[in-house]
Amino acid sequence: MTPTLYGRWQTRLFLLATIGVLVSLPFVQGFWRFPNSSIYLWVIFYVGLFGIAWDVLYDALQKFMWDHDWPGAFQFFGAIAEGIVLILLIKIVGLPYVPSANISLPLFTLHYALVSVVTYLASWVVMRLLFPQWRFRGGQWLGRW
Repeated sequence: MTPTLYGRWQTRLFLLATIGVLVSLPFVQGFWRFPNSSIYLWVIFYVGLFGIAWDVLYDALQKFMWDHDWPGAFQFFGAIAEGIVLILLIKIVGLPYVPSANISLPLFTLHYALVSVVTYLASWVVMRLLFPQWRFRGGQWLGRW
């Protein structure tokens, strides 16, 4: 079943709050010689916050598709567009708790790419295997089914 808008929101926030935070922990703790910083958790927060708006756009675009479905490749390319917009907002406009001087483009790209790929794989593989009811409820975890 194609996720509903509420299903998109719930799934995005659930995956970012669980898998996104777990992937971000090595960056936050300073493992692998990364400078430790809570900036990466704030990046996850802004990915979720702006993602709510992105999902409204994706839901509207999805309605123009003949089968009202959103292929996985679109989700992948959407993540790339989201990352570009987010880094531009950080570098040009500036976001609270994410000073543009403290975030490097290579580390942001590595962090964002890891979070995006892992959440993408989780939404297309793990969620369908571990939570089959999630798929048949339009991606919704909470609410009336």
